[in-house]
Amino acid sequence: MTLAEIAELIGARVHGNPSRSIEGLATLGSATSQHLSFFVNPKYLSALKDTAAGAVLIKETQLADAPCDALVCDNPYMAFAQLTSHFVDVPPVAEGIHPSAVIDPSACLAGCVVVGPRAVIGANVRIGAGSVIHPGVVIEANCQLGEDCVLYANVTLYHGVRLGDRVTLHSGCVIGADGFGFAPSNLGWVKIHQLGGVEIGSDVEIGANTTVDRGALEDTRIANGVIIDNQVQIAHNVVIGDGTAIAGCTGIAGSTTIGKGCTIAGGAAIAGHLTIADGVHITATTLVSKSLTEKNSYSSGTPLEKSSKWKKNAARFNQLDETVRRVIALEKKLNDK
Repeated sequence: MTLAEIAELIGARVHGNPSRSIEGLATLGSATSQHLSFFVNPKYLSALKDTAAGAVLIKETQLADAPCDALVCDNPYMAFAQLTSHFVDVPPVAEGIHPSAVIDPSACLAGCVVVGPRAVIGANVRIGAGSVIHPGVVIEANCQLGEDCVLYANVTLYHGVRLGDRVTLHSGCVIGADGFGFAPSNLGWVKIHQLGGVEIGSDVEIGANTTVDRGALEDTRIANGVIIDNQVQIAHNVVIGDGTAIAGCTGIAGSTTIGKGCTIAGGAAIAGHLTIADGVHITATTLVSKSLTEKNSYSSGTPLEKSSKWKKNAARFNQLDETVRRVIALEKKLNDK
């Protein structure tokens, strides 16, 4: 596309040659004269000044630093995100239903549904128009999928899972497996059969190898617009509010409710039966062991430092209670004098 065509797509202003041809998107450091890049973070100012990009997405206030043509807009990063869909290089999906797919006669597939090789679709499944089921996907009985859903290779939906419209599940997702429910007894662990399901709203994207367990009695629920990274574990009866974002390797224990618009960074661990308020931000590898009732940013753990220093500080941490008691005793003696 030309810069003029791109500018029309994103509502930007061309500074420079509107006829310049753009063949792809790239970082400031790797771009060539055929690429469009973007500049947001001031710490990359030197990379901007040295870039070989043909053009750059940039704010008006930074335009003087651009050594090339530019597309001027209020939010370069958002403009870049919008443009990625126009340059994506994904192989086309074959239309129709592959002959090796196994589809129960009672399943109902709306128009323009694509089903790839060796996919299995169970009894009474409903799949909305425009959805794409990639190779090796297993959809068990009584599942419901809305319109324009995409299930990548080897996704598994256990029975009774419900998806809204425009849900994307990446390879290896398992939705609706049993929650970790067992009762102790003298004879060992007695399984608590999980009688609920999983309900996922619209415009949700879930990363590869993430697992969402079915509820014990009520459903595990993920609301509209939630985005979840790879290898996240969501236990039974968890509820996640609209627009929350969860990064990779996070674990959420059972029956915890997470509010709307939260951000949970990678490796966080959230205990069960907690409530997280709307708009909470949890930083990376934080252990959440109590409910968070106020919108704020929360962290736990100690900062990174050399191992030798960390070991000394860890030893002192074990002495903290004794040290505090001694300080309190000394203060009492001083106050008594």
